[in-house]
Amino acid sequence: MGVESQTILVVGGGIAGITAAVEAAETGYEVVLLEKEPSLGGRVTKLNRYFPKLCHPTCGLEINYQRIKKTPRINVMTMSTVAAVSGEKGNFTVSVKRAPRFVNANCTACGECTKATSIEISNDFNYGLDTLKGAYLPHEHAFPMRYVIAPEAIKADGEAIKAACKYDAIDLDDAGETFDLNIGAIIWATGWQPYDANKLTMYGYEMADVINNVEMERLASHDGPTKGKILRPSNGEEPKKIALVQCAGSRDYNHLPYCSRICCLGSLKHAAYIREQYADAEVDIYYIDIRAHDKLESFYVKLKNDPQVNFIKSKPARIEADENGNPVICGEDTISRDVYATPYDLVVLATGMEPSTVCGKPPVEIEEDEYGFLVPKAGEVDGQISAGVASGPLDVSMSVQSATAAALKAIQAVRSNS
Repeated sequence: MGVESQTILVVGGGIAGITAAVEAAETGYEVVLLEKEPSLGGRVTKLNRYFPKLCHPTCGLEINYQRIKKTPRINVMTMSTVAAVSGEKGNFTVSVKRAPRFVNANCTACGECTKATSIEISNDFNYGLDTLKGAYLPHEHAFPMRYVIAPEAIKADGEAIKAACKYDAIDLDDAGETFDLNIGAIIWATGWQPYDANKLTMYGYEMADVINNVEMERLASHDGPTKGKILRPSNGEEPKKIALVQCAGSRDYNHLPYCSRICCLGSLKHAAYIREQYADAEVDIYYIDIRAHDKLESFYVKLKNDPQVNFIKSKPARIEADENGNPVICGEDTISRDVYATPYDLVVLATGMEPSTVCGKPPVEIEEDEYGFLVPKAGEVDGQISAGVASGPLDVSMSVQSATAAALKAIQAVRSNS
């Protein structure tokens, strides 16, 4: 069988991957944590607040970042993906591909490189709602706290960017690299992506004032495109009549046939954001069923008692534009049987969670369920384990629990080879 390894590879640096990595490392095992983006945190770091305490993501993430800093057994590799996997439990050969960052470890995050380029790129952290300079810090809470240079900025202004850096942190010749790791067990924490609202052709996502739920989180965030002020994307005005459409594509055999667990509470949270900012705003929530699990039922009751938050039991048929370009929601109230066509300043579609595997399967044989979530039944037996939303729709706290369990399974897998 060859040389056996007790190193654990965690693929994905979101809340589940971070948790699995620190739990395994603090138990005494060497861990490699791979993340395809320039910094850790995944979807959670893009939230404005998260349940159950409505904390800002920096709260839970910063604690884990400190754990990573204090644990020499964790090797964090950003902008890195798994290209190939071969071998078996205790002796996997994992080929890793690192994309060029063009910035080395000398970076102090001073920001001088940003001033040296005029190139603007889409801001992926804000889901493309705005742009940023081609030499950029991914966001204010980035870990590692290191800048990234976009290839187009290197091509246009590379020498100027290099000259602007006082710390010799710019590597214009960075071409990335591919290398192999000897791994004992693999935890797949590859996360999720929002269901593509463009596929919901009846809901007018192409309209400027129809957005999805993750975009709403960025509008409400202090470091978002509007600095935390919820405004209409079309004209920058304050919305006073807002609709939140539940199950946008979920529980629908034409799109996602399952419930994503988080969407109802996400919309309730969005209603709370709006009511905090605008005392005179009216919020309509279109729903099939409200699913507020466990102790979070009280949050639903609080919003239910707000006279300016209206719950309309209905699955809207379509969203169309009126003569002024405002979105109009059309459908039938399930209870009253009234047919409605109601205009709004802003509509938020509560789209569900899809596994990230829909954009690319792991380069290894691994069991999936009928929806593409990773469900390796053998677990510690074959050395491959899934964690967090890679395994199915979960909220943040459940993802953390799943990741802790995955770390234990990975430890059991490598210990059986010792």
